[in-house]
Amino acid sequence: MEPITTTGGAPRKITPKFFFLSLGVLVSLITSVTAFLNLAFAILDFKYPDVLNATYQYGYNSLNYSGARSYIAILVIFLPIFLVLVRYWKKTVLGSLGVIDEAIRKWMLYLIIFLSVLVAAVDLVTLVQYFVGGEITTRFIIKVIVTLFVAFCTGIYYLNEIKTTKWKKSIDMLVPWAAVIVPLALIVWSFSIIGTPGQQRLWRLDDKRVSDMQNIQGQVINYWQQKQKLPTTLEELANPTTYFSIPVDPEFQKGKTYTYKVTGDLSFELCATFSAKMPQGWNEYKYGGVMPMYEMGSGVATDVAYPYPGYGSNQSWDHDAGEKCFARTIDKDLYPPYPKPLSQ
Repeated sequence: MEPITTTGGAPRKITPKFFFLSLGVLVSLITSVTAFLNLAFAILDFKYPDVLNATYQYGYNSLNYSGARSYIAILVIFLPIFLVLVRYWKKTVLGSLGVIDEAIRKWMLYLIIFLSVLVAAVDLVTLVQYFVGGEITTRFIIKVIVTLFVAFCTGIYYLNEIKTTKWKKSIDMLVPWAAVIVPLALIVWSFSIIGTPGQQRLWRLDDKRVSDMQNIQGQVINYWQQKQKLPTTLEELANPTTYFSIPVDPEFQKGKTYTYKVTGDLSFELCATFSAKMPQGWNEYKYGGVMPMYEMGSGVATDVAYPYPGYGSNQSWDHDAGEKCFARTIDKDLYPPYPKPLSQ
């Protein structure tokens, strides 16, 4: 196919390859920058939580970190794609471009600069809104610095592509290195705050254990309310008519089990072997799973993942790594026996 020419004879050179290459650079850049800023803001919120927007949480809740994990995954995939595409794109630009390809190049550069300014402006408006609302904190200052840094690096790099300056060589060398080192440092710092994948797995295993033990505890209390006596073994709780099966430790293949022991007419112990110390601290509402809830029948606010400590032995699941037994005593005022059905 012959290249289309203008009246002056200059080739217009319509090349779909350059168009989609430019589109790939634009999309991967926007995605990478968005993921970087969202991850930075999320980690800063974890590191410096504002107690005005948070609740004190005992235990691990995987919903808390789902956003940060998603941003890390997006950044790990799209940032290398962007770096490869932009390198190939620059090599193509150094070659012979036709009129249309040159127009596409300029449109893309101006659009990137426009979007970088727009993103910076929107983020700064949001940050100022928080500032006016009373967020005069360390994380507010860092968020402003991060936003301005990203906008400046993006803008100065692509402005230099439009109009060559005397700092072009330095900019072409420093900005790409910053695009690699800064996100990598952020990802490493993120793991130090939210935990490595191995640590996350240990917390999730323990989260499953506490959930199982809460389930068992509820069934023991229900058994007592029905029969006014405690089951002697966990096997007595299994009932096919109620579809309840006794939970097993997620690492039962390693010999870990849940144990139960009656210690009195109204008291019992539940034991499990945990993988890590229970994390605790302030977590903001927006990460999900930490808004206060109420335990049925108690009227006491609790956390979604674990009951809030300090309101009695029946509501604390605090633990270190290793075996931990929880002593429980049934309060007959909170959990009265069910009335017997009237005889016919």
